[in-house]
Order: sequence, then C-alpha cells, then structure tokens
Amino acid sequence: MSLDGRELRNALGRFATGVTVVTALDAQGRAVGMTANSFSSVSLDPALVLWSLQNNSDMYDTFANPGSFAINVLALDQEGLSNQYAKKGDHLMDEAHYYMGRNGAPILRGALVSFECTLHQTHEGGDHLIIVGKVEDVVSRPTGEPLLFHAGRYAEIR
Repeated sequence: MSLDGRELRNALGRFATGVTVVTALDAQGRAVGMTANSFSSVSLDPALVLWSLQNNSDMYDTFANPGSFAINVLALDQEGLSNQYAKKGDHLMDEAHYYMGRNGAPILRGALVSFECTLHQTHEGGDHLIIVGKVEDVVSRPTGEPLLFHAGRYAEIR
C-alpha cells in the first residue's frame, strides 16, 4: 500500500508541536535563524536534544554541521519571529532579536527557553537530516505561554 504524501502530511499535522527558531553562525560569521517545529528531547544523561533539517533546505550547509547552535522555544507573543525566520532565502537575524550565548550561538531574546548546543551526531532520515545536539547551557524565561503549531496553523493553550 502506498501512502498519499498530502494525506500523511495532514495526519502528522494533527500532532501539536511547539515552535522553535534554530540559530547559528553561518560561514561568514553572521547570525542566522530558521523556524522549525521538529524539536524533541532525546536524553537527560547526557543532555541531548534533536531537530530535523530538510535535505533541500536553503540553510542546509549552515545547519548540517554547525560548531554550535541554539534551539529557541518561542513564546506565544513571538509568532512574528516564527514567520520572519521561516522565509526561504531570508535567514539573517536582526541584531535586535538576539545576543550571543556562552558557547557562541545566537540566543533569541524573549524565547521561553533556549538550549545552547554543540553538535553531537547527525543521522540520515529520509528527506531530512536528524541533528542531535549536546545541551551545553539553558536559558529559561520564568513566565510565558508557548507558541504551538497544529493542523497547519498557530495555536495556543486554553
């Protein structure tokens, strides 16, 4: 039996996820960000998290082998940042949106939590590259609600 790609995408979209902006420095040392909702925890000991990068992404060369990167979990009031860094070909970060973390990755201001990581491993996963990061530092905001994504649109906890 062959699965219909659109039907599968719609079915997977029924699983509510958080929204993140993954950040790093590109080859020229510029801060770049990319919206992703493929974030997941992997392990507490060692502290590992993952996200998935589409193989044909315009940011593949930057994110496939970063020295360090951050996964920034967006707050409900950061939908605009999600939209901004989801645009193909437009990933340079506005200087007002970030500061540099302890391990050299841009940290998004106002994020609910930012996981600053070093690259642990990558794995081929069909049309994506699975990127596993070792968490080196965590920056957490004490309040706020998460920005969610469900069934092709933004959502919130009620």
